[in-house]
Amino acid sequence: MSSAAGSHTTDLSPPAKKRRTDLSISPNSNCGNKNSGEMAQNGSSNNQEGANSIDEGLYSRQLYVLGHEAMRRMATAEVLICGAKGLGLEVAKNVILGGVKSVTLHDGGNCEIQDLSSQYYLTKADVGKNRAEASLEHLRELNSYVSVHAHTENLSEDFLRKFKIVVLTDSPIEEQYSIGEIAHNNDIALIVADTKGLFGQVFCDFGESFTVHDVKGEQPLSAMIASISKDKNSVVTCLEETRHGFEDGDYVTFSEVQGMVELNGCEPRKVQVLGPYTFGIGDTTDLSDYVRGGVATQVNMPKKINFKSFKDSIAEPEFIMSDFAKMDRPPQLHLAFQALHTFKQNHQRLPKPWNETDAEELVSIVKDLNLKNKEPAEINFDLIKQFSFIAAGDICPMQAVIGGITAQEIMKACSGKFHPILQWLYFDASECLPEEGVKEELAQPVGSRYDGQIAVFGGDFQNKLANLKYFVVGAGAIGCEHLKNMSLMGIASGEEGKIIITDMDLIERSNLNRQFLFRPWDVGAMKSDVAGRAVLKMNPSIKVISHQNRVGPETEMIYDDDFFEDLDGVANALDNIDARTYMDRRCVYYRKPLLESGTLGTKGNVQVVIPFLTESYSSSQDPPERSIPICTLKNFPNAIEHTLQWARDEFEGLFKQAAENAHLYLTDPSFIERTLKLAGNQPLEVIEGVKRVIIDDRPESFDQCVMWARYHWAEQYHNQISQLLFNFPSDQVTNTGTPFWSGPKRCPKPLDFDVNNPMHLDYIVAAANLRAFMYGLPTNSDRKHIAELVSNIQVPKFVPKSGVRIAVTDSEANDHNATAKVFKTFQLVQGHKKLESYKNGFINLALPFFAFSEPLPAPKLKYYDTEFTLWDRFEVTGEMTLREFLNYFQKEHNLEITMLSQGVCMLYSFFLQEAKRKERMDLHMSEVVKRVSRRPIEPYIKALVFELCCNDTDGGDVEVPYVRYTLPEPMGE
Repeated sequence: MSSAAGSHTTDLSPPAKKRRTDLSISPNSNCGNKNSGEMAQNGSSNNQEGANSIDEGLYSRQLYVLGHEAMRRMATAEVLICGAKGLGLEVAKNVILGGVKSVTLHDGGNCEIQDLSSQYYLTKADVGKNRAEASLEHLRELNSYVSVHAHTENLSEDFLRKFKIVVLTDSPIEEQYSIGEIAHNNDIALIVADTKGLFGQVFCDFGESFTVHDVKGEQPLSAMIASISKDKNSVVTCLEETRHGFEDGDYVTFSEVQGMVELNGCEPRKVQVLGPYTFGIGDTTDLSDYVRGGVATQVNMPKKINFKSFKDSIAEPEFIMSDFAKMDRPPQLHLAFQALHTFKQNHQRLPKPWNETDAEELVSIVKDLNLKNKEPAEINFDLIKQFSFIAAGDICPMQAVIGGITAQEIMKACSGKFHPILQWLYFDASECLPEEGVKEELAQPVGSRYDGQIAVFGGDFQNKLANLKYFVVGAGAIGCEHLKNMSLMGIASGEEGKIIITDMDLIERSNLNRQFLFRPWDVGAMKSDVAGRAVLKMNPSIKVISHQNRVGPETEMIYDDDFFEDLDGVANALDNIDARTYMDRRCVYYRKPLLESGTLGTKGNVQVVIPFLTESYSSSQDPPERSIPICTLKNFPNAIEHTLQWARDEFEGLFKQAAENAHLYLTDPSFIERTLKLAGNQPLEVIEGVKRVIIDDRPESFDQCVMWARYHWAEQYHNQISQLLFNFPSDQVTNTGTPFWSGPKRCPKPLDFDVNNPMHLDYIVAAANLRAFMYGLPTNSDRKHIAELVSNIQVPKFVPKSGVRIAVTDSEANDHNATAKVFKTFQLVQGHKKLESYKNGFINLALPFFAFSEPLPAPKLKYYDTEFTLWDRFEVTGEMTLREFLNYFQKEHNLEITMLSQGVCMLYSFFLQEAKRKERMDLHMSEVVKRVSRRPIEPYIKALVFELCCNDTDGGDVEVPYVRYTLPEPMGE
């Protein structure tokens, strides 16, 4: 465990020899840097197209989402971002990490103290300096493959023409009109983004004929075919177990069709959905008769989009909905942002925070603008006044949201991947405001870095934030964003505040593309240490404590009762369900708010868990994924999912499960005892597996590992397939006369090993090295040496065996065989008691799609007339004997306890042997626990949790809360 608290003067500068000093250019120079011959574009050598190869080590996660072609298009894009306050910086940070060719940050203004509320690359020492120039070195450190420049002079049309994308942030509307016309007339993508307090705006114009190459960004669907009619309106019927999943207007092509072979590889045909298993594809009367088989595969068709110019679109806007509970807001906020520009033109300032006079004037301007519309909107004047009250505010989380959305739109404009915003998006988080509002005098600037936030929430609220104690679990991509936002908000900047961050992982190179607090020279260091130091540099006033612990039962002596009871909340930034559900249970037990979030590609979700108000994270789960039958995996795979699951099972069986069991056998004295208690024939399988690993198959050298890999390759990719075809030849028919190899059964072909086939040799190299590593033998990646070894291995010729039975269905097989979040912090600190004051969110930026909803309330249960939820419990303080405990519930709650357990230990039950019952009844509860569990109660445990099964007065079973049994403090404390 290490602490970053008190380390405010830590030097975070990279080693001098690693500093980039070759990217400085004059403000007017060509930002493309086209004459440079160095590796400077997206990890690629310069060439006529800008990029041919991608640094897969750095961009590995992004490549899974975008693909190589989209990344190559991004590598040619030169981006101009105007405005270097918090929003402009957030956009620049994300785009640089994404890997465009160059980014130029334009700003003619100088840093002011309030900029520090959201601009994390500025410090107090930068006040008075140009914002763009002061941020330049920090931005360059993010990605050495992207050329980053600063521009401080006025924008000319010639200068603008150098860029593929222009982004305007915090810009006057006159500039939006003028640059909008230049961009639209010169085929330059334009994005306008702005935030005012808790309100945000994004506008996109990608030109009159913009091509989207992949609209949804999802893997193409495929379906196996049962029949295709020969008709004017041909109907394709899928196999019963295969829902096609297509939508009207989708396009498909075909493969493996027998008979109607003209469909194989045909031009994409438009789909008309007729049902979950059927769809139409138009006229097939001129084609051959269908015989059998076939796969229909969805085709991602390009889409042309015609964008209006800024001038035309602002007059006749088209909105994308960000919150279906606020469907009336986009037209009103469209007017509010325009009115704000007018107000600023009239007064050379924004409306004063929480000032009624300025708010009334803004309402008047909105009324005038609305009357000029062809179709006037219905105006909520309270909303417009609220907009005016906080328009002078600068909120880091809002800029993180709008900045992230804007950066994704830039990547769409560069790559043609995913559907862009058409054309206006408005987003607000007004639920975060206090229900009673803020007094004007409390929202005035005080010359603080938090003035932008004080303008929205007031000074008293800022003091509350300063003294919060938060536990951030995970320092990956989400964890880095949590820490950045918390530090800029001033969380833990007070005397009582602190942020504890834990992450057990080391920084890897692939992390640098998403986890922006880390730099190349940090690779190999602990994530939590580096992240803690990085945010201290952003805000030296905060207190950060860095841990390197896994959260789980094994660390409950660290994250104990004292630890959790001292917290104000927990923010999860985890990447696995087990850790999330564990932290969820801890937060429910200690009654702490939990911020839960996750991302997958372009998708993200946020869930807020509030004690006594909402359900917990574990209360609802995604539906279970459809399992794959064993016989399908082993013998009849027909989809990519089957091959992936087979490969995973193969890997875990060869290199994980058996090795772990062998290790436990050698190190854990109770392993045999536990194994023998397993059901069915599992004990025999486990013990035989251990014997095979330790004795039968144990290699003595790396050469033997190569031999094992070669034999295993032959077994998996030749012998088993040959045996399958011996049992079921390719021309086999069933007893009904239909071909056996039809429908979902696809006839395989055995492979012959070829040492000159790179994929075959890859397998041998990987398998041999994994096996050597498993046994602690020296590894060897010399492909030439391994190729020589494997060429000399004589593999016995496989002879198929008669009488081998292969399961065709799972029932046969079973006969033989007995797994935007920080906004919520504002809401939590406000202490809102209404469910509608909170929002859970789900977004898919690829579509784009936004959905926000109230959290579900905690489900209510009842015994007698007492309602309870998962947040309730029985509280029992001080020692009782078991007899007293049972009597207490009988007397105080009219509940007869029939069973009582603690963890996995049954302490009492109505069927307990009389001798054991008599022995335990007069023991203190803590003593009963120690005696039954045969373990001491650790000193850090302040309370025990008991689960009850009870009968009511009528003798019926009744569900009741758990019991928190608080132990007495040890003598002398």
